[in-house]
Amino acid sequence: MNKIMVVGTAASGKTTFARKLAVQLQVDHIELDNLFWLDNWTESSSIEFQEKFINRVRSMNKGFVIDGNYSLIQNLILSEIDTVMWLDFSLRVNLYRVIKRSLYRVISQKKIWKNSNNREHWAKLLSKDSIILWVVQTHGKNRLKYLQMMNATQYHHIKWLHFHKTEQLDEFLKHHSPK
Repeated sequence: MNKIMVVGTAASGKTTFARKLAVQLQVDHIELDNLFWLDNWTESSSIEFQEKFINRVRSMNKGFVIDGNYSLIQNLILSEIDTVMWLDFSLRVNLYRVIKRSLYRVISQKKIWKNSNNREHWAKLLSKDSIILWVVQTHGKNRLKYLQMMNATQYHHIKWLHFHKTEQLDEFLKHHSPK
């Protein structure tokens, strides 16, 4: 288990968990949002995103922990990994987290990713493109998608770890710390 993908609805804690796990396993962390988003909320093209991902993965020899939910490169990711860690928390938990995180980001105006100038703004937060609305719209879809993938025969070579509570993540990290 040294090529891991962490998936889950927005604000489920993918990046935080993936970062901690990568440090613990002493492997690199790949945050897909950081590869995908360009300045001023511009999306990378499919080809550009794929190339960035492939170049990043091929530059690593010890393994990696990836976090994100991008269908654009899903097949590429699944061909490179040995483990999926699915953070499948309740909609209530995800909504609480996304509201808390969004308010912090709007107030602090910190850059969200190191490779872009993107920040959260009230206007976007209250628009039809709101990350809060996105969580509501994608929570059930993501659950169905990952349940189907977990049970699909073409992915049986991948180990699936399904987490329902945040305490399970802490427990996992505690039991998988370097000796």
